This record gives sequence, C-alpha cells and structure tokens, in this order.
Amino acid sequence: MNTFTLTALTGALIGLGLFLLVRAIAPGKKGAVASVAEIDALRARAAAHQPVPGAATGPELTGPFAEPRARLGERLAAFYVRQGWEMRSLRSDLDVLERGWENFLATKVLLGATGLFFGPFLFSLAWLAGFGQSPLIPVWLALFFAGLFFMLPDLEVRRDAADKRRDLRRVVGAYLDLVAMNLAGGRGLPEALKAASEVSDGWALRRIRDALADARITGQSQWQALGQLGVRLGVDELKDLSASLALVADDGAKVRASLASRAETMRHRELAEIEGSAGEKSQSMLVAQLMLCAGFLVFLIFPAAMRVFQI
Repeated sequence: MNTFTLTALTGALIGLGLFLLVRAIAPGKKGAVASVAEIDALRARAAAHQPVPGAATGPELTGPFAEPRARLGERLAAFYVRQGWEMRSLRSDLDVLERGWENFLATKVLLGATGLFFGPFLFSLAWLAGFGQSPLIPVWLALFFAGLFFMLPDLEVRRDAADKRRDLRRVVGAYLDLVAMNLAGGRGLPEALKAASEVSDGWALRRIRDALADARITGQSQWQALGQLGVRLGVDELKDLSASLALVADDGAKVRASLASRAETMRHRELAEIEGSAGEKSQSMLVAQLMLCAGFLVFLIFPAAMRVFQI
C-alpha cells in the first residue's frame, strides 16, 4: 500500500468519524422509542436527585476544576438523555459502587481528551530518538489512545462492580439466615426483615436497610422494595427473593422454610464458585511449574547439545 492510498484511507476514516460525530450531536427528529426513553430517563434522574434519609451519595468533586467538571458531566448526561442512551448495565454498576453518573461521564471524556494528546506525545519522543517518520503515525496513535483512555473507566467500573456484587451475594445469604432466625423467634416478616438488616453497618446491609426504610415511607411492601433494589443493582438473588416472598408472605412457616432453603442454595453456589476459582489457580500454578521445569531442562541440555552438534 503506497503513501497516497494510506493518506486517502486515513482521510476517509477521519471524515466518516466527523460525520458520525455531527450526526450524533446535531438534533434530529426523534422517534417514539427515543421520546419514551427520554421521558423515562428524566423521571429516573429526578427520582435519583431526591435525597433519601440515610442513603450514601457519590463522592463530591473537589479541587480547582470541580465546577467545570460538574457542568461538563451535566451536559453529557443531558446529551445521553436526548439521544435515548440509557446504558442500564453501566448505570447499575455505578449504583453498586455508589458513584455519580455525571462524574463518570466527565471522567471518560477528560481521559479521552488526554489520550488524544498522549499519542502524539509518544510519537514526538520516538521521533526525537530517530524512530518513525510518517506523519500518519501520530494520527493513529492519537485515535488509539483516545479510544483506549475513553474505555478505561468502563473496565474499572465493571471490575469493581463485579467484586462488590460478589460481596453482596454473600451478605444476602447471611441476611436470609438472620431473617429466618427472627421468624423462628416469633417476629412477623416485616419486623424480621428490618431487624436482620440492623445487625451491621456494612454497605450491603445499609443498602437493604435504606430500601426497607423507603418502602415504609412510600407505602410499598418490603419485598417489592427488595426486588426494586435487586433490579437497580443488577443482583438476581434479591429479585428472586422478592418474588418468593410475594408468594408466601402470608404463611410464616412457608416463608421460613423458603428463606432457609434459599440461603443454603446460595451457600452451595458460593462454595462451588470458590472451589472453581481455586481449581483455576491450581492449574495456573501447575502450568507455571511446568514452564519452569522446561526452562531448567533447556538450561541443562543446551550446553551438551552444543558440544554434540559442534555448533
């Protein structure tokens, strides 16, 4: 591929990217689906900005650039709403981590802009060292690092959210045992759910306790509040718990048996996951030991092979 073809291809890709950017930013005629999604997003955003007693909020922005960063996050969030981009999975991960949506969007854009300048900076260092002469290299490096830096917050959020969901599932299993014990002690289901959530100040039980407190204020049943919390955090165990409690809420014996069996199932699942993780680590250690032995054998055999073949 000659220089002219490469230049034309690069120009076409940049033009396509600018066209897509203008199409995304420029307001157009929205369909019915986008309009409904915008209304739902505005309603969810208004509900999220209502203060909840005892609920933890995301970390506030501090520093000299806190206000411009907050304004940038608000504009990006409004842009997402106009486009109908809900990003439910990512919002669920941020809700698990108790981070703000606007702050996350501002971080993504600022990191992308940093990557846009980081690529040419690396090229300038390589050019000063005598490597790389093509003028297209800094363009490709800028695009690559901008995309990479833009996606780094997503990877971090998904990794941290997966770890916290794993901790939440462990806590939910213990919470179900506590609820069953309170039911066996003669308490009703609402009192048992509330009392079991007050045994610790950990983040998982605090989220459950806040959901139960909101249910009392709004007039919902407590199992419905747990189901909504499961939907918001992306935890299927809470959604299943809400469905099972809704079926047997009027029968204390059935509730106790259902909670005990569900807690036992969650413990077995957790043990299976731990055993699977331990097996994977054992296999990794075995491969590392085999590679070490192979390297040691090559170290022993190589001098003898050199003498035999007189190389």
